Amino acid sequence: MTDISLTNHVLAAATCITVLIVALKLFKSSNLDHIPSVGYSYWPASYISAFKYMSSAAQILQEGYVKYKGAPFKIPTLNRWVVVVGRQNLEDIKKATDDELSLVEAVNDTIKIDYLIGPAISADPYHIPLARIRLSRKLGLYYPDMKDEVHIAFEELLGLKDNAWKSVVAVATIREIVCRASNRVIVGLPLCRDPDWIDLNARYAVDVAFDANILNMFPKFLVPFVSKVLPNSAAGIKRATKHLDPLIEERFRCMKEHGDEWSDKPNDFLQWLIDEKEECTTRQLTLRVLTLSFASIHSTTNTCTQALYNLAANPQYVEPLREEVDAVIREHGWTKEAMVLMQKVDSFLAETLRLEGVLTTSVQRKALKDLTLSDGTFIPKGTHLYVPTYVFHRDSAIYENPGIFDPLRFFRLNDDGNESSRHRMVAMNRNYFPFGYGKHACPGRFLAADELKTMFAHILTSYDVKFEDRVSRPASIYWDSNVIADPTVRLLFRKRARN
Repeated sequence: MTDISLTNHVLAAATCITVLIVALKLFKSSNLDHIPSVGYSYWPASYISAFKYMSSAAQILQEGYVKYKGAPFKIPTLNRWVVVVGRQNLEDIKKATDDELSLVEAVNDTIKIDYLIGPAISADPYHIPLARIRLSRKLGLYYPDMKDEVHIAFEELLGLKDNAWKSVVAVATIREIVCRASNRVIVGLPLCRDPDWIDLNARYAVDVAFDANILNMFPKFLVPFVSKVLPNSAAGIKRATKHLDPLIEERFRCMKEHGDEWSDKPNDFLQWLIDEKEECTTRQLTLRVLTLSFASIHSTTNTCTQALYNLAANPQYVEPLREEVDAVIREHGWTKEAMVLMQKVDSFLAETLRLEGVLTTSVQRKALKDLTLSDGTFIPKGTHLYVPTYVFHRDSAIYENPGIFDPLRFFRLNDDGNESSRHRMVAMNRNYFPFGYGKHACPGRFLAADELKTMFAHILTSYDVKFEDRVSRPASIYWDSNVIADPTVRLLFRKRARN
């Protein structure tokens, strides 16, 4: 037997043993037997339910919600058993301390951050409060740059002439525009327009997710070894470091020469990281930049594309939206303040997120100790909790005609003159939380909202849009907990026809 043949046999045997260990470990649910299940609750039949969840998560969540009348239930996934909690448990999650229910540990288990990005990201996530403070309290400072990048990117990528229609692949086009606009805030000019940097950012989240899925197939003791042979994430980090190294070195040189402040000091996320003085190597700072990019670009791309599909499928709403945008821009210009005043646009995007949010579940947590929820449900240490966002956002007890896309739904809810911000798309309450809930809600949601409204308003004021070869809205793709805008759909753009 040749060495190569022997190696293949050893690898095959190791793989079989690994699969058996994982199967026995993942689908032994004795510590959750007191919580009812959706699907098969015993191994190996539970694997059937786990595979079904990959393509039918929405239906399974809906089934559990109806069957158990909003009480917690458990579902098998390919990686572990997950407890899906009810609306009454949202306050339990909100009030829990980080050493009781941890978002960081839950995400780390799912995406394997420690192995694919770096342990410092989860050990000291200082970039999260930094993003929360800077991206929410100082929106007006960076908004002009982001707005300019949105306008320039649309003009360059569409390249429209006269009144001719141009066909583009919606997801790919919007992703590049989002990447440029986001990175104008993250790393600034000229890097945000670099084609290789844009391609890297577009691929990185996909690469990390792909590698994480592979690692999740192996038992914990093998993950450190397997992660070292996965090429995608490591290659992305190396590629990003090559781009950022000269930029970071130049900024450190300026700080050494001029001190902490100088006349043309950049105002971007990278500089905010440097100013914190928590980390000082190119690799450390690169990992933080990639983490923010990972968290923002694809979710914003997906939401903007879904909103465009809704606009093309509901052309009767174009004029009311245009009237609002035109009036606001006439009086306030392209400013942060103008974005706040576009309440119909905000409502359109909020309704898009309600029906086509990026995930069917959210508010993910991992129990770091045994605890009992307010309804008496016992949650053992190590259990993952999900909140079924998809189900809550379609609850007929909360929303009238919940399955119908009603773009002015939230505008009407806000039209009471008293709580005008309660039903905005960045708001959080027990019935609506596309950006999460409680103190760990998405720290970049204000940047995402401004970016989405700027892009959508620019499209309304500058272009006519329609589907190339269809009339009805394309169905979203459901994969695991993800809700994905159809990446194959083409849209037609032309310069806005004005009376």
